[in-house]
Amino acid sequence: MNTVSLSGSLRENVGKKDARKHRRDGNVPCVLYGGKEQIHFIIPERDLTQVIFTPNSYLIALNVDGKEYMAIMQDIQYHPVTDIILHIDFLQIFDDKPLIISVPLRYEGSSKGVLQGGRLVRKYRKLKIKGLINDIPDEIVVNITELAIGDGIKISELKYDDIEFLDKPSSIAVAVKTQRVIVEEEEEEKAEGEGDAAEGDAKDGESPKEGEGKKE
Repeated sequence: MNTVSLSGSLRENVGKKDARKHRRDGNVPCVLYGGKEQIHFIIPERDLTQVIFTPNSYLIALNVDGKEYMAIMQDIQYHPVTDIILHIDFLQIFDDKPLIISVPLRYEGSSKGVLQGGRLVRKYRKLKIKGLINDIPDEIVVNITELAIGDGIKISELKYDDIEFLDKPSSIAVAVKTQRVIVEEEEEEKAEGEGDAAEGDAKDGESPKEGEGKKE
């Protein structure tokens, strides 16, 4: 995996008031877990742009007050209105322990089905995989050259040594379909959604059965 270096400073105090102060100063409160103990620290918000606003997954070489850790970003919490970064969870990783991470899919080649007028339908942008850090690829490359109209590639058909795919094996990662088929599938999904909603409304409107009363 590609590696990005980040430096942070330990937090002297942990709490909401302290966290708000750090944010006002342009820092993001963070926590590193997965090791012997949790480590609370801050990172300048400007330094995080390179690893947050990207579809790629990175291995983080994390320096906190001179101590080095290898980690991945596990979770980012944003403010619901302003989208300001409120908090980041980092997971410490080790060479001998497998980790679970989502990596981007990259489709290469020109599908013959698309050249014949079909449309490429990408079902997944990322896949969840499990493996040792040294075996985790930067991306999963899928060759679509031989995909004709009506063809698809299942997740179970993707072959990579030393990693395990965790998404449903029978799921289609990518397919080539005609516009007519795509429209039909969209209409079916819409009809199913409306049917489920109508069924839910009907249940909500049912009267209590005899002998049933309101719960106090």
